Amino acid sequence: MNTLKTTVLLAALTGLLLAVGDFFGGTKGMTIMFFVSMMMNFSSYWFSDKIVLSMYGAREVTPQQAPDLVRMVAGLAQKAKIPMPKVYIIDTDVPNAFATGRDPEHAAVAATTGIMRALSYEELEGVMAHELSHVKHRDTLISTVVATIAGIITMIGHIAQWAALFGGGRSNDDDNGAGGIVGYIFLIVLAPLAATLIQLGISRSREYMADESGGRLSGNPLALASALQKIEHYAQHRVMPDATPATSHLFIINPFSGGGDWMMSLFSTHPSTTQRVARLQELAKQIR
Repeated sequence: MNTLKTTVLLAALTGLLLAVGDFFGGTKGMTIMFFVSMMMNFSSYWFSDKIVLSMYGAREVTPQQAPDLVRMVAGLAQKAKIPMPKVYIIDTDVPNAFATGRDPEHAAVAATTGIMRALSYEELEGVMAHELSHVKHRDTLISTVVATIAGIITMIGHIAQWAALFGGGRSNDDDNGAGGIVGYIFLIVLAPLAATLIQLGISRSREYMADESGGRLSGNPLALASALQKIEHYAQHRVMPDATPATSHLFIINPFSGGGDWMMSLFSTHPSTTQRVARLQELAKQIR
């Protein structure tokens, strides 16, 4: 179900990009937007993992430096039938973890020193299983592509603000009258908003999928549920150092998590922890 939802949302986002390109320059505009998207995706595909690991000061560890963590990841990777990813540790007391890498052959998982102290072995294993599920299903690549397309749409919206002031679009005839005004409202306001909502919807869908897959991989969904609750508690009281909104979708719990109403959840990169825990509890019943 989550895979189908991701496919539908990604198709909608791509269609939105083409619609924006069409308005801004007809067939030529759509073609330009397609090639710009491809170039940006290629760049993100190859370098996003190195950038994010460097951003958080992650250091790669060996079996001698972190034997329990490396052994845990190796066992889960073997069980998931994926190559052993590189293992990194981030020196911060705030518990959290993420996975990155362009494919399972070039993947990395990172855990904070805080999460290694705050969680039990079973809980940490559930978290690592969740992250390896992201690796197995190439979620990092999907999120990179989605973020790139949404970013292009937002960028075009900003350009359109200036074009509206000095003239632009398909033709002067198209820009005149109510039709032109509605078109620019769509381009400047509605398209970037829709792109953001679709992007966040895909992110939440992939988190649900990783929870289910990780719960099955570790064999203990309740331990993962307990881990999520603990990490959420810390996230509500302390923001992770160097955390940025641009990378918040990578973490198992949004480092800026602070609860909120349904409107806040609509603009969240992650489903509510309460909903995730409820699903994991149902999964535990199914497994039993």
